[in-house]
Amino acid sequence: MLLFFQILFTMFIAEMGDKTQLLMIAMTSRYKLRDIIIGTATSILALNAIAVGLGAVISELIPGWLIKIVAAAAFFYFAWSSLKQEDEEEEEASAKEGHPIRVIFGTFFLAELGDKTQLTAIAFAANTGLQQALSVWLACSIGLFAADLVGMMVGYLLGSKMPKGFLNTLAFIIFAVFGFTTMAEGAGLLLGEGMIRWYIAIAAAAVFAVACFITWRKHGGCPNP
Repeated sequence: MLLFFQILFTMFIAEMGDKTQLLMIAMTSRYKLRDIIIGTATSILALNAIAVGLGAVISELIPGWLIKIVAAAAFFYFAWSSLKQEDEEEEEASAKEGHPIRVIFGTFFLAELGDKTQLTAIAFAANTGLQQALSVWLACSIGLFAADLVGMMVGYLLGSKMPKGFLNTLAFIIFAVFGFTTMAEGAGLLLGEGMIRWYIAIAAAAVFAVACFITWRKHGGCPNP
């Protein structure tokens, strides 16, 4: 039991301030709390199952650079879509994207795959062995979800206290920054740590900026404050 709470606390602390916790704050501007909880919880369970059971194998089969670039594209997409108005278009946009739970699951999964918290879960599993696999899986999942639940609550608190459109603007900034940095990380894994990774990230950001400008013009400006 002591090991269970040790792992749970370690995962909770490791996730505090992490990008996926900030991702939860941004998600609250787009989706219902129920969908975020279900999508995030199922994604966390799947991620930690991979970490505890097949983490080492998965890391060999899926190139890290590919995971990062796909995640960066997802972040840029969500930043772009945050520019849209939140009224009638919100449900239409969600319908085009797919079921909210599936979208949340996939976005969180890509963001967390290979992150330090998943690597922490792999380390715990390696140290404790198969006989403790279930306990490690549950402790890692509960600790990770508890930290991300804090992010969800902060997002909804900001949404209820701040002027209309504030959370959309915050979501745009968070997603855009994550998109840029994650693209640089992916390019670095593929091509090395030189300046080329920043050139690629800047080029991706330029394409993203053009798409945002077109959307901004189409919708008559930024979200109303």
